[in-house]
Amino acid sequence: MSDQTHHTFEDLVAEGAAVPTEGWDFSWFEGRATEERPSWGYARAAGERLARAAAALDIQTGGGEVLDFALDAAAENTSPPGAPASRPRLLAATEGWPPNVGKAGALLGARGVVVVASPEDAPLPFADETFDLVLSRHPVRAHWPEIARVLRPGGTYFAQHVGPASVFELVEYFLGPQPAAVRGGRHPDRERAEAEAAGLDVVDLRAERLRMEFHDIAAVVHFLRKVVWMVPGFTVEGHESRLRSLHRRIEEEGPFVAHSTRHLFDVRKPERRG
Repeated sequence: MSDQTHHTFEDLVAEGAAVPTEGWDFSWFEGRATEERPSWGYARAAGERLARAAAALDIQTGGGEVLDFALDAAAENTSPPGAPASRPRLLAATEGWPPNVGKAGALLGARGVVVVASPEDAPLPFADETFDLVLSRHPVRAHWPEIARVLRPGGTYFAQHVGPASVFELVEYFLGPQPAAVRGGRHPDRERAEAEAAGLDVVDLRAERLRMEFHDIAAVVHFLRKVVWMVPGFTVEGHESRLRSLHRRIEEEGPFVAHSTRHLFDVRKPERRG
C-alpha cells in the first residue's frame, strides 16, 4: 500500500485535485498508481518507423510527449552510427485541446514539428496524400476516411488505440453497470471493419488487457480529472460519497485494481494500381 495512506481523505483529494492535467505525462502517478504496459512498446516502435519516413503526422498528439520520445527513438535507429539522425523531412502534429496545443507547440516546435490546432472531430487540415506515415496514440476516435485521404499510396497508419471496457472497474464504481453497447465501444473488430471500409488494409492487429492499480484516492481523483471521458462531468464535490467509500476500501484492502485494454494497429494504404 502507498505510503500516502496516512494522510487524511481531505489532504489526498486536495492533492489529486491540484495537479495540472494538460499533456500526457503520467510521471506524477509514480508510487501512487501503476499500469502494465503493452508488450509491443508503441513509442519505440513508432520511432523505428519515423526513422524510415519522409513525411509523418501524429494525430491527437496530446502534449507531444509520446512523439518527442519516438523522435529520440528514431535517432537511436540511425545507421551507420555517427551519421545525421534519421527523421522525416516533414513532421506535423494535430491537437484539439487548447492547453495541450500550447504544451505540444513548445515541446515539439523546438524539434521542427509543425503543431496544428485542430478539433478531434474535424477533417484533417492537410492536403490529400501528404504523408507516408500517420501515427496516433490513444485517439478519441480514428477518422478512417481522413486517415486514408492524407496517406500516400503505400503509406502506413501505425497507432495504439484504447480498447473496449477499458478501466471499467473504476468507471462502473462511479457510474454503475454500463450497457453492453457502451462496454463494447472501441472494439478492435469494429475498428478493423471501419478501416477496411475506408479502403485500407489491416496488416496487423494485436490486443492486450493490462492490470492497473490505484494506491490512494489522490491518484483516482487525478486520473478522472485527466482522462475526462472515463466519468463524464466528474468533480470531487459531485462524487464525494463514492470517493470517501473508495478511500476507506483502499486503506482497508489495498490498491484498487482495474484493467486497461489496448490494441495496436498496423494499417496500410494500397499502392495505386496502373
